[in-house]
Formats: sequence, structure tokens, C-alpha cells
Amino acid sequence: MHNDFAGLAPRIVARRRPDAQDKDHSDAALIAKIAAGNRLAMQVLIARHHARVYRFILRLLGSEAVAEDLTSEVFLGVWRQAHRFEARSSVTTWLLAIARYKALAELRRRPRASSNEASAESIDPTDDPEANFEIKHWGEILRNCLTRLSPRHREIIDVV
Repeated sequence: MHNDFAGLAPRIVARRRPDAQDKDHSDAALIAKIAAGNRLAMQVLIARHHARVYRFILRLLGSEAVAEDLTSEVFLGVWRQAHRFEARSSVTTWLLAIARYKALAELRRRPRASSNEASAESIDPTDDPEANFEIKHWGEILRNCLTRLSPRHREIIDVV
């Protein structure tokens, strides 16, 4: 019977080693390394999450250029504030919360920028019925879109 267990021991040890390595490469471990100034860890985090953060912002704002700029700002913020990550949520949730905050700040800036441009050009935005409709019903449209999300995605939005 002792011989039967002898064959299992190497497999168990072999299975434990990758788990230990996975912990070293987890998102939380990367954030800790980033807080210590590790640039390679930052590059790995960006490689893992850039597309997700970019697509999230793009869906909120609809502008590829602005989404790319804000995605860069998100990761710059992570580089500067990694020491503040408290692991009360996953790193992905934390990144998307930062992205959401930046996207909403951009949306708040947009109406002012649009009205400043419109007044400079002496164009009344209410002359365009379609634009006027979108402005008035933006909240309703957003709520409608959120209800179409899968339960998992709605849960992420609620957490954020």
C-alpha cells in the first residue's frame, strides 16, 4: 500500500508549484509590485487589462480618441496610487471603477464644452430636435441599456 501512495506524491507536489507561481503573478501581487515601483509589473497589468478598460470607456463615451486618452489616465492613476489599493474588491473592479469615474467626469465636461462652442458659433443646440431628444432622455436611454446587460455585467456595474 505504501508503494501506491509513492506514485501520487510527485503529482501533488507538481500541482502545488504552479499555484505558488500564480499567486506571484496575480493582479493583487502586481499591484503590490507596482506600489514598490516595479515597471515590469505595470507593463504586465496594462497588457492584461488595457483592452477591457478601453472597451468599457468606449462604450460609455463612444469616442475612440477619448477612450484611449482616458485609458492611459486610468493606468497612470494606478501607477501613482497603487499603494492605496486595499483589496476590498478585485483589481479588475478597481480599474473599472477608476475608468467609470474618469468617463463620468468627461461626460460632465462635455455639455459645458458643447455649449461654449455653440455660443461661440451662435448656434442653438435646441434647433436640432434629435440632439434635444438625446439630451432630455439620456438618463432613460442609459437605464434601458443597463437593463439589457447580462446579470453578471449588471452586478459589476452595481459594484462600481
